[in-house]
Amino acid sequence: MDIIFIDELRLSTLIGIYPRERAVPQTVEMSLQIGTSTASAGASDDIVDTIDYAVVVERLRSELATQHFNLLEKLAEYVAGLLIEQFGARWVRVSIAKLGMMRGVKRVGVIIERGVRE
Repeated sequence: MDIIFIDELRLSTLIGIYPRERAVPQTVEMSLQIGTSTASAGASDDIVDTIDYAVVVERLRSELATQHFNLLEKLAEYVAGLLIEQFGARWVRVSIAKLGMMRGVKRVGVIIERGVRE
């Protein structure tokens, strides 16, 4: 399996359980590892034979701009499901962090891995 990666993507979304978090979008930082075969794209040199990371980024920006999630865990599951179901990934690792949420802490977050069951 090959991996397409997107590191330190910053997106805005409503995330959190507190009233202010439900009203004011926050920036989250996301890193993605997307497991797929890139052999066809390597042979053809054609973007249609792979997962286009630009399309993934635009889709995530669009989707997250209109959603609210209580927990980072739910957001991570949503992203993993989108990559598997809509983009055909076989395996994903999704890392999502809130930035500057607590004094003296740069980032807090979650990392999940999900894959297609054969």
